[in-house]
Amino acid sequence: MSKWLALASVGVLAFGVAACGDDGDSNASGGSGGGDLSGAVKIDGSSTVGPFAQTAAEQFQGENPDVQISVGTSGTGGGFEKFCAGETDISDASRPIKEDEETPICERNGVTYQEIQVANDGIAIVTNKELAIDCLTTAQLKQLWNTGSKIANYSQLDSSFPDVEVSLYGPGTDSGTFDFFTDEINGEEGVSRKEYQPSEDDNILVQGVTGDEGGLGYFGFSYYEQNQDELNLVGVDGGDGCVKPSIEAIQDGSYKPLSRPIFMYPSEQALADKPQVKGFMEYTIDNADGVATAAQIVPLTAAQTDKAKQQLREAEAKAGE
Repeated sequence: MSKWLALASVGVLAFGVAACGDDGDSNASGGSGGGDLSGAVKIDGSSTVGPFAQTAAEQFQGENPDVQISVGTSGTGGGFEKFCAGETDISDASRPIKEDEETPICERNGVTYQEIQVANDGIAIVTNKELAIDCLTTAQLKQLWNTGSKIANYSQLDSSFPDVEVSLYGPGTDSGTFDFFTDEINGEEGVSRKEYQPSEDDNILVQGVTGDEGGLGYFGFSYYEQNQDELNLVGVDGGDGCVKPSIEAIQDGSYKPLSRPIFMYPSEQALADKPQVKGFMEYTIDNADGVATAAQIVPLTAAQTDKAKQQLREAEAKAGE
């Protein structure tokens, strides 16, 4: 039987990294190291990017203990809502900002920004450890997850699949993972069956799948890596045979169609006015490979790293105008 009602009471978790001292903005100057920075850095957004941002924050604070960094995980959409209202300095996103919906709000509020890819991700399809499903085609995933789906038992997808009642777990509608998955699998962003247990917190989705004999869900690959002993990883056949996500398959795009870039969006005003934000972003991009590895996120390729550094330089130049 599903345990989602009990899990819902856990609530939505947020990453927090804090050090002692004043939580106001910094008037200090300096670069990304040396311990001469202080003040607050406010980050919110994607739960997929959350572990990367948290790890970068912890490492940065090791060199700058007077900086307080908060990392929230309200989902990509929730993060952009706060960011475009001027409430945060950096927005974590597992999809690009929506130019027809979110960008105009930022523009009305005078919030300018730069999109910077910080890592790669693949959406992992997982089941309960005892649910023996090794591979699903994109057509089967659409049958399972599309709006109006009548699939109630896995054997309806394939007669060789277990005769087990379907119990689904996935991101909520504020999640960039939800947007990306529904677009790639169901053919239209936001189109999804309603009969599933949603959460913006991937940890709750992991708990749901591991505690439910019929549990199947999807979330960022890093959450599978962190819990792989408790989950069954399902391969995806996008038309060229079944492929399971891995660092190599995500970086080279062979895990399709569920590989994607993930981003940080720093505010240009924060880069200009808050040395601690500028220092944090410089540290994060300079050390993106090590941060990603420590956070169990798929790192950038060399070419992607060069592009990210160039994007940050461009953002800093605009902020200084």
